Amino acid sequence: MPIAVGIAFKRVARSYWFDPAGYELKEWDKVIVETARGQELGMVRIPPREVSEEDLQAPLKPILRPATPEDVQQHKENLYMAKEAIGICKEKIAKHGLPMKLVHSEYAFDRSQLTFYFVAENRVDFRELVRDLAATFRTRILLMQIGPRDQAKAMGGIGPCGLTLCCSTFLKEFSPISMKMAKDQSLFLNPVKFSGVCGKLMCCLQYEHDMYRDARTRLPRIGQMVITPRGEGRANDLNILKEEVIVEFSDGTLATYPAAQLQWEQQVTGCACAAEGEAEIVEEAVVDEEVPDTDAYL
Repeated sequence: MPIAVGIAFKRVARSYWFDPAGYELKEWDKVIVETARGQELGMVRIPPREVSEEDLQAPLKPILRPATPEDVQQHKENLYMAKEAIGICKEKIAKHGLPMKLVHSEYAFDRSQLTFYFVAENRVDFRELVRDLAATFRTRILLMQIGPRDQAKAMGGIGPCGLTLCCSTFLKEFSPISMKMAKDQSLFLNPVKFSGVCGKLMCCLQYEHDMYRDARTRLPRIGQMVITPRGEGRANDLNILKEEVIVEFSDGTLATYPAAQLQWEQQVTGCACAAEGEAEIVEEAVVDEEVPDTDAYL
């Protein structure tokens, strides 16, 4: 199996495999590599090791060299220049009257390309803007439209839980999130409880989904008739974490029982929303371009 090293280009991001080219590298070492966008400064996140051919999507590109102090200084200067470019680009956007919001910018390591990331409700014709920016910065200009999830990742913030957003802290990739996850966790009646600051379904719905799904296989459905020590009643509500069922009897009284004390007709395991004839809504993050972390290598 070939020897490969995992390189990441920002603090919270996936790692890409490269050929270590004989260099002795350890985690957190900075290196210069050749990418589709030209030379970039990256950081070793996975030390050199054997990697199976199935995990390699393309022939390995070699690491050009370990980063020198001059390379690190140039990267810092690129970050500073990119921040200054944001202000100029915002003025150009206002000048052309374009309905777009600038989020972030970055220079390629050799400053051969300047990329601006923006959000907009619809497609934007920014051809005149690109010509204006190219004449101003004297380099190749690339404008990338990103989605609300990527915007939240780039800008950061505090989630409903009171902690820093997962996407800007440790999530390296976005995963598809469905309404079924919210429904299985009994959150579907209150959109505020499952919407993130980006306005989409919260990424954390997937963290405990397997546990909730497994627990629901040991519980009756709401509205299903169950046999209790007191007699027959209807499942009125569920406490999934405690695996308890609130049962409503014919006289209108309620009582709570552990699921182990109840009997009910078992249903064929399947999608709860499909069984009830509801369409499953899936929100999948479409990431055209990962947004860099400006403090990645400071």
